Amino acid sequence: MARKKNFAGIDNFRFAAAFMVIAIHTAPFEMINETLDFLVTYCLFRVAVPFFFMTTGYFVLAPYLMSSFQKTYAVRRFLLKNTLLYLAVSLFYLPVMIYSNRLPGNLPAFFKDLFFDGTFYHLWYFPAVLTGCLLLVLITRLSVTAAALLSFAAYIVGLFGDSYYGVIKDVPVLSSLYDGLFQISSHTRNGIFFAPVFILLGALTAVYRIRIPKKICGWGLFTSLLLLLGEGYLTYRFDLQKHNSMYFFLLPALFFLFQLLLTAEGQAAGWIRNSSMLLYLIHPAVIVLWRALAKAVGQTELLVNNTIIKYLAVCTLSLAAVYLIQFFKGELTACTKKDAHGLN
Repeated sequence: MARKKNFAGIDNFRFAAAFMVIAIHTAPFEMINETLDFLVTYCLFRVAVPFFFMTTGYFVLAPYLMSSFQKTYAVRRFLLKNTLLYLAVSLFYLPVMIYSNRLPGNLPAFFKDLFFDGTFYHLWYFPAVLTGCLLLVLITRLSVTAAALLSFAAYIVGLFGDSYYGVIKDVPVLSSLYDGLFQISSHTRNGIFFAPVFILLGALTAVYRIRIPKKICGWGLFTSLLLLLGEGYLTYRFDLQKHNSMYFFLLPALFFLFQLLLTAEGQAAGWIRNSSMLLYLIHPAVIVLWRALAKAVGQTELLVNNTIIKYLAVCTLSLAAVYLIQFFKGELTACTKKDAHGLN
């Protein structure tokens, strides 16, 4: 999809979604109220990663589908670029993994981390988006309808290994099947059960040029988020959750959210577009450094256990690191020039 179109809403929310991910890893409202933190951080903010999946579908998979499977360049470039990025960032976090004793103990555990769980806790996104995209490239060649049905069915299966695990954990046959699955992947929020449905949803939004009136999008999003909160609270309250990444009402919430973002006119600043991935990648390193600093100065209670201070500090330091990275790479100057000429 050509960047000359208006994608300000998507680019700006991509930036906001990075801070939602940071919140997921720091639980900012926990010191105020655990239930509040759960509802905001682990329900509402769960839209962040599926949103990134949808943008992949919209900008990467959609051109492939619209070309009748002829234009493979964008897909191949995406797969190669993100594979290399995943490996490079894994090497970057290797010292942290060694320090925190997170290295896999054997070869099966290594492959489990590499292909499903992520080599570091936030890097599961890469094998998920790569696997999901690759699966859809293969399945859509057979039938887009089949891909949609299989993706949705896989998501439903994934739900019962995630937020609805308590429903099946005492059912003998099903619990055995899921226990076997968890030997391969610790979670069902992966490239088989989680990513495909959102990648395809983004792609089909572009392919069929789906556009919903802004007012309907607003009400649809509001209703979906209320239902998402209700779903999250009930599965949390009745102790059904093995994890809390997958909810049924994430699907309509992401659909209406993406539609609403597409109505935004104009373009986001270049530095914003280039910041979200960097924020996603480096914030765990900042968390580690912040904890080490707090311990060194004897202020762990204030700087770490006060989750609001920790969240704000991690966001600020991560953003500062991103600024420095872009500055030294010359991207800030380049982005400014492009913005001035309307070329970004």
